[in-house]
Amino acid sequence: MKTTMFWSLPLFMGLGLACGKKSSGNNNPTGGNNSNNPPVVVTPKSDVEFWLTQSDKTVLFKKQTTSLVFSTTSNSYPSIDVDDTQTYQQIDGFGYCLTGGSATLLNSLTSVNKDNVLKELFAFDSTFIGISYLRISIGASDLSANTFTYDDMPSGQTDVPLDHFSINAEKTDLIPILKKILAINPNIKILGSPWSPPIWMKSNNSFKGGSLKPEYYAAYAQYFVKYIQAMKAEGIPIDAVTVQNEPLNGNNNPSLVMQASEQANFVKNNLGPAFQAAGINTKIIVWDHNADVATYPLAILGDADAKKYVDGSAFHLYSGSISALSQVHDAHPDKSVYFTEQWVGGPGNFSGDLQWHVQNLIIGATRNWSKNVLEWNLASDPGYNPHTNGGCSTCQGALTISGDAVARNVSYYIVAHASKFVRPGSVRISSAQTSNLLTVAFKNPDGKKVLIVLNKGAAQEVFNIKVGSRIVTTALSSGAVGTYVW
Repeated sequence: MKTTMFWSLPLFMGLGLACGKKSSGNNNPTGGNNSNNPPVVVTPKSDVEFWLTQSDKTVLFKKQTTSLVFSTTSNSYPSIDVDDTQTYQQIDGFGYCLTGGSATLLNSLTSVNKDNVLKELFAFDSTFIGISYLRISIGASDLSANTFTYDDMPSGQTDVPLDHFSINAEKTDLIPILKKILAINPNIKILGSPWSPPIWMKSNNSFKGGSLKPEYYAAYAQYFVKYIQAMKAEGIPIDAVTVQNEPLNGNNNPSLVMQASEQANFVKNNLGPAFQAAGINTKIIVWDHNADVATYPLAILGDADAKKYVDGSAFHLYSGSISALSQVHDAHPDKSVYFTEQWVGGPGNFSGDLQWHVQNLIIGATRNWSKNVLEWNLASDPGYNPHTNGGCSTCQGALTISGDAVARNVSYYIVAHASKFVRPGSVRISSAQTSNLLTVAFKNPDGKKVLIVLNKGAAQEVFNIKVGSRIVTTALSSGAVGTYVW
């Protein structure tokens, strides 16, 4: 798709879109020139804060100095009507999957650089991007260096009482990084997802594939309990867990196949009662797989004995339509919907990836009731490592970390356009769309409104943001993403 550069200044001077300019330096009230006085930067009045990313990378998540002032003057441009009297779901946050490999790479940075990078990611003042939600793996994911669980036993041995349970494997990288993150943002939400239970619980005694043997359902429920308690003892609250990452994908390493009937059985007879008995308030989320099998979460939510323990359903979008989230929400509006994973395949295509992810996830998932949006994954090295043998070998992180050098990739900007501005506790509000301008809007707890706009058309679009009887006129070039805050 051909990219049209962002509108030029002279063309839109009459629309109130002019950028600020430096004065000539002639600031002497008597009219003389005082060469000792530096030039004064005149900041134009603006009602709306505007952050921009261009699909050709000429502008990367940069606050614009454009003057955007609301007025009652009408024009012929299309309008995006934002109505905060129409409200939808509450937002939990935006962020990434902090894989074991991501934690290792972040922890390998020098102390000063590590602190600076984590502040950039998790603080939201200044130019920081304010990540407010993380997903971590319970044991290894495929983006860990090696496969492991928290109760691995020698071949042929079991540990039903979980006497050997330990999260010590996480104390080298993941837990230290999480503690630093929590020091920056103590309210960040953390979701835990297992890729595999201990292999002695599985039908094939392997990290890859297999199913959970029914005789170990009770022990596995206690495994979750011990995990949440152990992380809490480290000062790390687990807000929610999914029962199984991608339960219909047995080809990953690690992985586990768990049919809907098995997951419903495990939740209603083991996991839910175990949490209840232990006084654990961590949310239980089902499915955690693609949007093409909405029948899976619907089957579990259709079981009243399972549903009472379930907070909601989680989705990925490697297949299916994002509209499936609304299908599940509409059938069970009392249950939450989450979006928990989507990769960027390296080396990626910045323009195409930016537009697809913003359209389908930042805008699409939230317009279909999701309370969060998480990209996969936070960090990788230039070779897309680390990963397990058989794990994803081309998953590009939001960051590429090479030694002490840190580069920002497309999913950094995808998430930043929402995470910095749409704070936890915000609610989605109504926003109109046109054929080329895709939008989603939110109202923050402090009353500020946030509008995210993607121009998916082949040409520049000039448009109004309309709030009540007032409008402000702005423009986005082809493929550009803008976040507007007022």
